[in-house]
Amino acid sequence: MWVLLGLSLTMLLSSLGTSIANVALPTFAKAFSASFQDVQWVVLAYLLAVTALIVSVGRLGDIVGRRRLMLIGISLFTVASVLCGVATELWFLIGARIAQGLGAAAMMALTMAFVGEAVPKEKTGRAMGLLGTMSAVGTALGPTLGGVLISGLGWRAIFILNLPLGVVAILLAYRFLPADQAGVGPRRGFDVAGSLLLVLTLTAYALAMTLGRGQFGALNLLLLCSAAVGFGLFVVAQKSVAAPLIQLSIFRSPVLSTGFATSALVTTVVMATLVVGPFYLAKALGLDPARVGLVMSVGPVVAALSGVPAGHLVDRFGAYRMSLTGLIAMALGSALLPFLPTRLGIPGYVAPLVVVTAGYALFQAANNTAVMAGIRADQRGVISGVLNLSRNLGLVTGASVMGAVFTLGSGSANVSIAGPEAVAAGMRTTFVVGAFLMLVAITIALFGRSRSQRQAAPLQ
Repeated sequence: MWVLLGLSLTMLLSSLGTSIANVALPTFAKAFSASFQDVQWVVLAYLLAVTALIVSVGRLGDIVGRRRLMLIGISLFTVASVLCGVATELWFLIGARIAQGLGAAAMMALTMAFVGEAVPKEKTGRAMGLLGTMSAVGTALGPTLGGVLISGLGWRAIFILNLPLGVVAILLAYRFLPADQAGVGPRRGFDVAGSLLLVLTLTAYALAMTLGRGQFGALNLLLLCSAAVGFGLFVVAQKSVAAPLIQLSIFRSPVLSTGFATSALVTTVVMATLVVGPFYLAKALGLDPARVGLVMSVGPVVAALSGVPAGHLVDRFGAYRMSLTGLIAMALGSALLPFLPTRLGIPGYVAPLVVVTAGYALFQAANNTAVMAGIRADQRGVISGVLNLSRNLGLVTGASVMGAVFTLGSGSANVSIAGPEAVAAGMRTTFVVGAFLMLVAITIALFGRSRSQRQAAPLQ
């Protein structure tokens, strides 16, 4: 119980770090006399740091010890949060957010890795469901809690809040996390060159997807090409070193490759609900900001409430069945979203959203359980890092690509001034594409299952 409490708190803190600063962007612009494009880096810096570094710190945890690196990560996150809270210049705040993201990368990468060490195998699904719940709670609570703190205590409070919570997380991790065991599994060296290539590649990709605020120009194309070249160099480097950062052979495993691919597709669709939803609710359904926020909160609340029950279902019926069930539910909800709201209004939007979100919670618990099951002790950190990376890449890609699909479907260059019919058309196009992506994910899951059975057949 105490182990899960500590892991849940670290997941909550890292999720809060992702979402709590978004609501403060207008306040930052006023406080630092900066443009929206400049203060947007307060959010992007954290996301880029987590995305670029999560695999490397996961592998580092496998080498130097996960408990030790978790304590360092939580401490760095806590100290960086305080530095964010006392920043007097925007550049200093952005730098502190990069450090905070580095700490969060360690927290995210290692939290799931500890489940394999500290939780009995028959309860893994429930533990993964609990962590999924805490991630959803952090994401849902961030904007609301941030708004309350900013209005009552000022923007600095959204970062200073992490000081007492971080101290509690450090104490729980120090007291209850399993001690690092020397000599368990092969402890090979850290691939510095591979790590640097991966960081540069992921940074280029994330910047290509986030710069330009929906406009994909020459700089975005250059960054995307750089990411492609960097990925090719990374693959070559991993084949030529004795101790690679990621053993490419793991992608031959149908369970792992399927889990990574479906995770990226699923989070791409989930991000579409967060990007498109506010525009559709405000422009097409005519809701005021308060009611938009209320409707938008349904998704994260459902995810938070579904996490633990989803974990119980995974433990009872198996990871593959529940993963496929979650994907089918998401496909169904995505297919209904383009049509029901036009006939039923707000209930027609909320009902498919509930189906999508509950399906996501079930998929996440099942997929995390399947991917982390049976992983060697010396590989848990890096596998957890790659799994979290696939999720983050889906979020980054969803924000950019699905936003572009929404704009294209609306037929307007500027969605913020488009009419209700144009916005509704954009929403329909977006979720038709989303339903197609979920069908692709279901196909990948079925194909992966077939490969697993073929590989297992000669051993029976």
